[in-house]
This record gives sequence, C-alpha cells and structure tokens, in this order.
Amino acid sequence: VQLVESGGGLVQPGGSLRLSCAASGILFKNARMGWYRQAPGKQRELVATITSVSSTNYADSVKGRFTISRDNAKNTVTLQMNGLAPEDTAVYYCNAFRPLFQDDYWGQGTQVIVSP
Repeated sequence: VQLVESGGGLVQPGGSLRLSCAASGILFKNARMGWYRQAPGKQRELVATITSVSSTNYADSVKGRFTISRDNAKNTVTLQMNGLAPEDTAVYYCNAFRPLFQDDYWGQGTQVIVSP
C-alpha cells in the first residue's frame, strides 16, 4: 500500500491550499480515507475522514473551512483548506483505514505552513 500526498506549502493567513493523496495497492473504494495533522510538539490529530459511502467527519477546529472529498475512479482523496490560520500549520498525513482488516496505512506527510 502506498499513499502519496501532495499540495502542501507556504500560504498567508486567510489563504487556501488543496492537498491530494494518491493511493495504490489498496481496494480504495472500500477504505475509509482521512487526513490527520501533527504540529511541532503536539500529538497527531484528526482533521477529517470520509467513508466508502462518502460520509464525512471533521474536527471542530476545521468545520466550515476544510472539505474532504474522494474520487474512487482515480484513487485519490483531497482536502480543500480555506481560511487558513497559523494554528493550521502542521505536517498533514493521509490515512487509509480498511474496515474489513482493521488496519491502516499512512503517507509520508506534506508540510503546511501558514504565516504572513
């Protein structure tokens, strides 16, 4: 299983970024996909998840600003981030969870920095 994230970078407060994760080696349509983040000195935390039937869940801190979506034809999951704030600065990780096997996989992470 391979998850490859892209789209991170430096953005000013109030700006937008779009993260993408391309999955391979997994039956993508059956996996619950998610984005997590880890800021310096903090634990990794949930940002958003999307199930195989596209039911979504968001951390309270990103509700109304971030949108997770998936494209099962392209084996990709996307996180659209709007209204970014300095506290959103973190390494963002793509996650794939297989309910049938109760296992999950992680990407290598992509850095997001929100700074003036």
